[in-house]
Amino acid sequence: MALLSGGERTQNEMEAHGITKAVLDNLCAKGVLECSKVNKSIDLYASIPLQNEPIVLTQEQQAAYDALLPKLEDAAPHSALLYGVTGSGKTLVFLKLIARCLELGKRALVLVPEISLTPQMILRLKRQFGRRVAVQHSALNHTERLLQWQMIQDGGADIVVGTRSAIFSPLENIGLVIIDEEQRFGVKHKEKLKENFIGVDMLTLSATPIPRTLNMAMSGIRDLSTIEQPPIERQPVETFVLEYNDVILAEAMKKELARGGQVYYLHNRVDNIESTAAHVSQMVPGARVGIAHGKMTEEELNPVWQHLLNGEIDILVCTTLIETGIDVRNCNTLIIEDADRMGLAQLYQIRGRVGRSGRKAYAYFTFRRDKTLTDIAQKRLSAIREFTAFGSGFRIAMRDLQIRGAGSLLGHSQHGHMEAVGYDLYVKMLGQAIARAKGEPVRRDKSECLVDLRVDAYIPESYIADGPGRIEAYKRIAAIQTPEDAADVLDELIDRYGDPPPSVSDLVNVSLVRVQATAVGVYEVTQKKDTLVLQVETLDVPMIRGLLVAFNGRVTAGAGSKPYLSVTLHPDEKPLELLQSILKAMAEILGTK
Repeated sequence: MALLSGGERTQNEMEAHGITKAVLDNLCAKGVLECSKVNKSIDLYASIPLQNEPIVLTQEQQAAYDALLPKLEDAAPHSALLYGVTGSGKTLVFLKLIARCLELGKRALVLVPEISLTPQMILRLKRQFGRRVAVQHSALNHTERLLQWQMIQDGGADIVVGTRSAIFSPLENIGLVIIDEEQRFGVKHKEKLKENFIGVDMLTLSATPIPRTLNMAMSGIRDLSTIEQPPIERQPVETFVLEYNDVILAEAMKKELARGGQVYYLHNRVDNIESTAAHVSQMVPGARVGIAHGKMTEEELNPVWQHLLNGEIDILVCTTLIETGIDVRNCNTLIIEDADRMGLAQLYQIRGRVGRSGRKAYAYFTFRRDKTLTDIAQKRLSAIREFTAFGSGFRIAMRDLQIRGAGSLLGHSQHGHMEAVGYDLYVKMLGQAIARAKGEPVRRDKSECLVDLRVDAYIPESYIADGPGRIEAYKRIAAIQTPEDAADVLDELIDRYGDPPPSVSDLVNVSLVRVQATAVGVYEVTQKKDTLVLQVETLDVPMIRGLLVAFNGRVTAGAGSKPYLSVTLHPDEKPLELLQSILKAMAEILGTK
């Protein structure tokens, strides 16, 4: 209680109240208190200067803030995803949202994935908001936790920074929960968060959202805001995927050291990391090699980070610990062993540890020589090599969604494919269900026109033998929107597989006809013997009159709840060609209205 009264207290005063020197040293070491080396006095809130400068946002940051602010001010709870590359300014956006949350008389909870990240978050928040920040995580002992909790209860803290353990704290009057690096939290923690903070706005920050979260955002369950503007002077990381080769990797490390840089060498096995460090020393004689891994204590790790920052370590042999490590701008070469054993989002995050300055950076993702990669591992490594430009985190997440599946929205699975229906149909069905739940009209998909004609429209195996190639061709054909798209697809098929058979040409035409039919209000086309029947959204006199003139009385119209047009086929007339003529005439009639 003496601590909580504020102001300065001497060590003797604290010990007189039962607070031992060991506890005080621990509090000071963790940045909760600041201890003066001169008079051993203690300041509860630390002597971090309050800057309280206006938060100036770029155009993209302001757009993201403007999109998120109405959700925060709305009485109903909202869940949103803020996507942005490292250094794009996500922190500035959520700082401004926190400021508004405090103005509304509410508290904010900021969750970070690792205890090691809490000091820098507290530092940033205290500089902006002053004496209003408390901390909650599992590394606090009983006394420290009690002191922090008392500060929260007494109203001395409006912002709480914590890790997963803070989710279970009975915090009151929380108006906004911010989850930093959301992909590092399990779904069970996020579901528990919803249980404990009912009616609270949730803001998720990530450069590579997990499939489940991305699917929620894409389907409308969560709001999505993006910041794609890259940091000034940053260059994309040049990425290589290759079999492990001592000669190539040694040359890469020597080149980095020759230009005064440093290297991350990621070996994700603690049991033999020391022998790996010795091998690296042999590969690059004279290099100063350091080691860092998750089983090292904080006291052991701190000197390593400091030596790395000071340039006293040339090559750091480490585990995935660096994924959320400190920012070392001089480390611009990354080598990862057994990259095929890691997830796509994890590879992207780790690659983000290099290239954080204006200098060109390089990443080498290696796998064991002569190892047969699984199909999923090949897709991951192909994606990480393909997506190197800024803003690729969103594309990485989309590819991860395709590879791993969207998971369960109501269960605990963060990935996994839908077995009964394809992903596109699943998202379409989900969107319709969400629209009904919101009381909004269910809009018909523009690609939903059903065309059922007596034509052969498919890709035979004799034309494209391999299954994946046929699937890719079907996808390209299904994506046709314009005659130019159709021509491009046919040109590509001719270049790769030769002249297409009639069934492939008809498949391309059917795909294009579906789009053209939708554009003129036709949602279903069927062939009944020698007659084409077109189901239309609406039917008016000018349309009927124009078609009667164009087709010499071959057109019959039916009104009622389901209006339709029927056109009689001439002998030897192809139904697909007749349908194309009808749709062209309908488009011309609509254009002259």
